[in-house]
Amino acid sequence: MSDEAMDKPAEATFVDDPAEMDLGAKVTEAWLDFRRALASALVNLPDGAELELTLDPSASGVGEALFGVTVRAVDGAVQAYAVGNPSLPPEHRLNRAAIGELIALGWSPPGVVNSDQRFGLQQPVGDGTRLAGVLTRTLRDVYGTPHPAFLVYDVQPDGAREALPTLAAARPITAGSPGYTDHHIDLSSLTLPEQVATVMGAMMNTPPESLPLDRDGDIGIRSGSAMVFVRVRDDPPLVDVFSPVLTDVSANEHLHVRLAELTHRMPIGRLYCIGDTVWASVPVFGRDFQATHLMLAVQVMTGLADELDDRLHGEFGGKRFFTDTDTPTGDDDAAAPPSPAPNGDDDHHTGMYL
Repeated sequence: MSDEAMDKPAEATFVDDPAEMDLGAKVTEAWLDFRRALASALVNLPDGAELELTLDPSASGVGEALFGVTVRAVDGAVQAYAVGNPSLPPEHRLNRAAIGELIALGWSPPGVVNSDQRFGLQQPVGDGTRLAGVLTRTLRDVYGTPHPAFLVYDVQPDGAREALPTLAAARPITAGSPGYTDHHIDLSSLTLPEQVATVMGAMMNTPPESLPLDRDGDIGIRSGSAMVFVRVRDDPPLVDVFSPVLTDVSANEHLHVRLAELTHRMPIGRLYCIGDTVWASVPVFGRDFQATHLMLAVQVMTGLADELDDRLHGEFGGKRFFTDTDTPTGDDDAAAPPSPAPNGDDDHHTGMYL
């Protein structure tokens, strides 16, 4: 889609139906894959081995906070620990709702299960499915991990990792390959468009060549009633994650003031109106490209666009991209609605980026 064409939405021609590429359904599928792999890993965790799963702070925008869980296999039992407030900086400590969620999931308060300042639980080693569900919901719903690809994991001792399956989209910590590797693909050797296609393919669990493209090469992603596009720019190198939030809107002073107010609350990104279309946009630097920055921008934009199109439609009318929203379905606890963010921000965890 050219810059000149951004004053009106173009009819996209996709390789695949965009309704089949709903990111919400893909994220749910990614969490299900992660939970299944984790259940298998827990059953096969050698006695004396330790598995540590952590939300990557460099990718999630949580600063020095280290949200994570640790699992140990000891004498036929599995001991698990979850980070609590004493280990977190004040601005990222768990609120009462998050602590209540941990308790509801089955965690014992700190100190009860030889867990020092962490939450703890213990169960037989054979019950990996239940524990995997608890750990997955803790990382996703309580700690606010937007996608399993934002998780890094380590297994000690080193030889124990070979006995365990790869934990789906989560990234193993290996010497010499920090950060996102997409299962050992060297992104730095690819062009920016190839890097973007590789990352989006990994995020949407589809081969890069099968990504839904419009006639201008933009990647299209459905999110509820909204549509989000990912476009690669050459000069300067930039990846633009944007959405036509509303079309057929009557632009007036009240609308522009409202968009300015909403933009002012976004540390990065903007909302603006061109012609009769309201757009939302979040840029990602193409120079020294970081895959997790793109993944988080997409995650935020899809949630933001799907919320804003309903909110602004109620205030100003117009048309949303999709009028009929198909609600993704999936496994019961993997598809459960997220709890409030750990820091008390209940706005779909978007505060970590916007």
